[in-house]
Amino acid sequence: MSDADVRLITESEFPDWFRANHIGFLNPPQVTPEDVTTRLKWTDLDRVRGAFDRDTGRLVATFRSFAQDLAVPGGARVAASAVTNVSVLATHRRQGLLSRMMADELTAARQRGEVVSTLIAAEYPIYGRYGYGPATSLVEWEVDVSRAGLDRRWARPECGGRIDFVEPADVREFGPELLERLGAGRAGVVRRGWWVWNQATGLDRPSFRPWTGQLFAAYRSPGGSVDGYVAYTTDETWTDAKIPLNTLTVHELLAATPDAERALWHYVCSMDWVMKVRTGYRAPDDLLPDLLPDPRAARTLTAADHLWVRLLDVPAALSARTYEAPGTLVLDVTDRSGLSGGRFRLDAAAGECEAVPDTVPADLRLDVAELGALYLGEGSVVRLAALGRVAEERPGAAALADVVFRTARRPWCPDIF
Repeated sequence: MSDADVRLITESEFPDWFRANHIGFLNPPQVTPEDVTTRLKWTDLDRVRGAFDRDTGRLVATFRSFAQDLAVPGGARVAASAVTNVSVLATHRRQGLLSRMMADELTAARQRGEVVSTLIAAEYPIYGRYGYGPATSLVEWEVDVSRAGLDRRWARPECGGRIDFVEPADVREFGPELLERLGAGRAGVVRRGWWVWNQATGLDRPSFRPWTGQLFAAYRSPGGSVDGYVAYTTDETWTDAKIPLNTLTVHELLAATPDAERALWHYVCSMDWVMKVRTGYRAPDDLLPDLLPDPRAARTLTAADHLWVRLLDVPAALSARTYEAPGTLVLDVTDRSGLSGGRFRLDAAAGECEAVPDTVPADLRLDVAELGALYLGEGSVVRLAALGRVAEERPGAAALADVVFRTARRPWCPDIF
């Protein structure tokens, strides 16, 4: 164990915490006073921890969480503790500092009444031992538009809507409601604070995160509602023969309806001078690439896990979501931290459910991390059983659990935090 004190930091210690976090992520430690002032506006110091070396008093590890609302299957939201800015300086690795900070945070989150904890794992092997499981995944494609087969003469959406350029202020205005609509039909979507919208649209520009001037285009339905938007940049690459080879990079594309999703992808994939489109991180069942006449024009660049979920209150979490098939399952959940383990009976019916503690024989035995991986509808219980991570105590229980837990659309989290 490290000879260090782990505790909440004070406001006067925040600049040092900020710099230590930069060093932990292998970045230069310079932050401006303006960066500190802006960051403090949306930082809850009651959720910011640091580890202080007892000999030098120096900050050697950082940890922060913030309140988050997570969309679960059925469109309901659960209170989440979103973990971020986790770092340990290279001089103090492997000394138990992360374990101490994580234990303090998970205990505090449970006391605050937060139902789950979430994070984006920079490294895969770290967070399973704290009860987190990979609950959503993502894909990034690069589209060769010359092969895609879309009509390059395209001018307006076939569905009767329209696409117009909009200003960043417009996105800050309609963006939250659009994201809310997306979360009603897609588990894994999280609500964003105002500071996230400000950074996404360039109103706030931290010195350590260079702003690239983005273009914003919104899709409006025939009825006039904003059902989606795209933010993108393009490079400028020409051959010596004056042939354009530009790449368009999508920074965000949010669509609340299939019409909007199809129209926005057609828009970016049919632009003059653009030969390649990088899609950014997308849902694994995004309509792209199958909306292209030639789906092979979309080359996979990235396919990876994304949002990790850790259940803090198993009955509350299981009762908050809906299930697409009826079934009764008794789950024996192991939690090595002692926070949320136990045996629970899940009675799922169409559109409603109840999860309560029980003492009857278990149908399935699993770790809380595996339950987190299944919670939003992404994972396969049968596959986890084959991997030895779920024990099937009643024949057929794993197959039933797959039918009960899976969702028609795969969960997706558009955010990185």
